[in-house]
Amino acid sequence: MYKEKVAGLVLAAGESNRMGQPKQLLPIDGGIMIERVLNAALDSDLDKVVLVLGYQAQRIKQSIKHILINPKLKVVLNRAFKTGMSSSIISGLAEIEENYDHVMILLADMPYINSELINLLLNRYLSSSLPLGAISIKGKRSHPVILSSQFYNELHKLKGDVGARSLFRKHSNQIFLVEPEGDYQAKDIDTLEDYDLYNKSQPDR
Repeated sequence: MYKEKVAGLVLAAGESNRMGQPKQLLPIDGGIMIERVLNAALDSDLDKVVLVLGYQAQRIKQSIKHILINPKLKVVLNRAFKTGMSSSIISGLAEIEENYDHVMILLADMPYINSELINLLLNRYLSSSLPLGAISIKGKRSHPVILSSQFYNELHKLKGDVGARSLFRKHSNQIFLVEPEGDYQAKDIDTLEDYDLYNKSQPDR
């Protein structure tokens, strides 16, 4: 029986303009920010994980060299990262589109993402037979999201600092929404204030 293959794209190419420093490298929970989502993806049931880097790529790679040996991981460089998120999606997609039936898009600045959440979305989505899936918070679509290969061509047409939001709006009747189990917060870390709030929300802080 054919097992559908699913790859994850971890998007971490941005310049962190609002933070004023590379948020991928911010200390968090005994490691650095990029390790949180990357390790969650690698520990999950995803068949492959593609990390898309751009700004400060070499510095980031040096900081996670202990993770780069994982055979499940592939790092790609988005040289057009200044043009926005769409270029990172397209860069990562080029690595997986020929061999993977679905792609999950994960943002590297969302430290609440864990492997259990990824597996929940992955398994519920595959069981639904719908071509689009997303985490839902109180009925509102959030990240991560997952898409069937039938939408790869549309992803290639994205331009600017946008993700797959327009595609989800266009095909709103084909989305399977998954409510998280437990206390998942679909928040990203964009500013120092966000970072401080995250640290204060953690136990023993």
